[in-house]
Amino acid sequence: MKRGLLGFLLVVFAGNAGLAQSEITARELGRHIGFLAADQRQGRFPGTKGSRQTVRYIEKQFKRSGIRPLQTGYFQPFAATLRVRQGQPVPAPVPTGNVVGLLRGSDPILQNEYIVLGAHYDHLGLGGPSSKAADTTAAIHNGADDNASGVAALLEIGQKLAAHRSELRRSVILVAFGAEEQGLLGSKYFTEHPPVPLDSVRIMLNMDMLGRLNAEQQVYMGGAASFPGGEALMKALGPPLGLTPIVNAYSVGGSDHVSFFRKNIPVLGLHTGGHPEYHTPADDAALINLPGEARVAEYIYRAVLELSRRPEPLTFVPEPKGR
Repeated sequence: MKRGLLGFLLVVFAGNAGLAQSEITARELGRHIGFLAADQRQGRFPGTKGSRQTVRYIEKQFKRSGIRPLQTGYFQPFAATLRVRQGQPVPAPVPTGNVVGLLRGSDPILQNEYIVLGAHYDHLGLGGPSSKAADTTAAIHNGADDNASGVAALLEIGQKLAAHRSELRRSVILVAFGAEEQGLLGSKYFTEHPPVPLDSVRIMLNMDMLGRLNAEQQVYMGGAASFPGGEALMKALGPPLGLTPIVNAYSVGGSDHVSFFRKNIPVLGLHTGGHPEYHTPADDAALINLPGEARVAEYIYRAVLELSRRPEPLTFVPEPKGR
């Protein structure tokens, strides 16, 4: 009798745990951002201990969620040549890399087509050429919004997609890019050394700065017209979540999705807007709107799920000349 009761309780607790893990929560987003944007990470600068700690954290979260490596391991290494201020000597390239995971789609045909969902994990360390701080060595640039918020969303969306993997028809590749702040180096490397045929990548969604949803509940995106029906889809997904999508047909911007757009792959570059703390030491976790980011992450989750199940081809629509 006791053994039967214990078994029943284990099943119930396991079921409840699975349910909890399948939802995107402000609490979990906050936990991820708290780790990534902690002073101990020293701003996640490429080639540093903080960057390596970040990579191990992302790999651990992928594995815990049931997201498999795409190749022999999660890490796609490359060497990054770092930006310097004018007149300074160029340092030797430093080792860094992308963290890549896979959720295989269920459709025997469409599983060979891929949706890439990405966010860069690096930031400015103690400052650098992109920093707006007057004294770049005065404080750690923790980059809570830029882009611990995007990585946190990647982990939470990935976990929920894994919990609902049977609903995916196309496969989803999840990528945490390295060295974005150094010139989109991680996404450039990925598109130049793709782990799957590049022509099988149907669309790329990039998350860069999702943590500062404003009072108007606006989530911004560029590139929605780069695939058929994109503008209508992204507008329709917002109101049920209380969000106001600001949908740009192109205006692709300057983050990692640009590397894919240059390869004639449809893209969506998603963010919640700029702020005075951008690229300063003041971009800290305390300023993140966690409930707002949870809704934005759910919005992106629903977009990925819908795109994975869409029967129509996801084809590239170039920006009209003269726009």
